[in-house]
Amino acid sequence: QVQLVESGGGSVQPGESLTLSCKVSKYPTSNECMGWFRQPPGKQREGVACIYSGVGSAYYAESVEGRFTISQDKTKNTIYLQMNSLKPEDTAMYYCAQISLWVGYDPHLTEYKYWGQGTQVTVSS
Repeated sequence: QVQLVESGGGSVQPGESLTLSCKVSKYPTSNECMGWFRQPPGKQREGVACIYSGVGSAYYAESVEGRFTISQDKTKNTIYLQMNSLKPEDTAMYYCAQISLWVGYDPHLTEYKYWGQGTQVTVSS
């Protein structure tokens, strides 16, 4: 069982930035997709970003491409999500996850193996 603990959420104004962190209890030794998904109130969860732990290649949902950056520090068993130019539509609970199936053409179809408790991000003026 893998445990993931998110931190770094908060309330910001449109255009501002936030960085989320996720501590992973057992970082994968194989090439696993580690990443983030979000769930706005009353809506489906949406895969946001994925980084392959072995090769470091990263993938993003179209809605965040160019604004969000996912990274990892394997020495700290930690994944990060740098979020720039935040918009009100980015408001959601953000979850760190080990992703079992990343579906780039429809992030609502992405599947997850383990995930954390989530951290709230609110973007509002």
